[in-house]
Amino acid sequence: MASQRVRWFLWALLGVVFIMSAIYGSLAWSKGAPAVDHPVFQHNNSRPMVIAHRGGAGISPENTLFAFKRAADLGVDVIETDVHATSDGVLVVIHDANVERTTDGSGLVSEMTFEDLKKLDAGYRFSPDGGKTFPFRQSGITVPTLLEVFTALPKMKFNIEPKQQTPSLVKPLCQMLRERKMTNSVIIGSFNQTILEEFRVDCAEAATSAGPGEVSKFLSLYKTGLSATYSPSMSALQIPESVAGLQIVTKDFIDAAHERNLKVHVWTVNETKAMKPLLEMGVDGIMTDYPDRLQSLLREKAAAR
Repeated sequence: MASQRVRWFLWALLGVVFIMSAIYGSLAWSKGAPAVDHPVFQHNNSRPMVIAHRGGAGISPENTLFAFKRAADLGVDVIETDVHATSDGVLVVIHDANVERTTDGSGLVSEMTFEDLKKLDAGYRFSPDGGKTFPFRQSGITVPTLLEVFTALPKMKFNIEPKQQTPSLVKPLCQMLRERKMTNSVIIGSFNQTILEEFRVDCAEAATSAGPGEVSKFLSLYKTGLSATYSPSMSALQIPESVAGLQIVTKDFIDAAHERNLKVHVWTVNETKAMKPLLEMGVDGIMTDYPDRLQSLLREKAAAR
């Protein structure tokens, strides 16, 4: 009886192996459709995109027109920023849901009118030397509207994260992008899958990056040799180099993403020594608080050729 159970177990195990092999084989032969090309990723040279995180939060008061104009003067390719809405529905550029960390005020953005928000000093908290000096206090730097940003920098490309889920910012943001003819000049990123999926439906002409679940799915397929079966609904993987000690970004990973026509942007990389290996691997963009450092490194590499 025992030997019979063993035989049944072996036959069952062989059956599972056969079925899994068949599934693996069919997936391996079923190649997915690559990501669709998008104009936002086109630029005039072959080097990776320089993406100024919050406009270059290491060198300027973050998410301000001052920071964005300074980043533009440095020659960055993309400005990364964040959007909330005030209580009267104005789309404004600020990272946190409240104003304490970056201004001299307090309270939630969503509970303030734009008139009240505009009174705050958005340069108040910035210090280039760890709190010894605050050179931008009382210099007239305020929280800008997204419309002000688009008006001031009409030719710039933006990586926008809609922070607020309720009420949704998707429709008003998409409307502004269309009115300003900016849909070919933005990448929409979010850690919230619902926001991304809404954007892909309501504003399909704009590029989106992958949400955390989509990154995990692609990484799992890559680890099992099945990334070629993936049909992405996004245009880019915007990811950290590693998570909890697990190295994500490698040359092979980037090659697998490129096979799916996915761009790979790595965030947030602030030290030159960390930027160098990423450039060697062939990433498509680096998001940094110090765009001046990345620009300097790229110039050095270009001069050495």
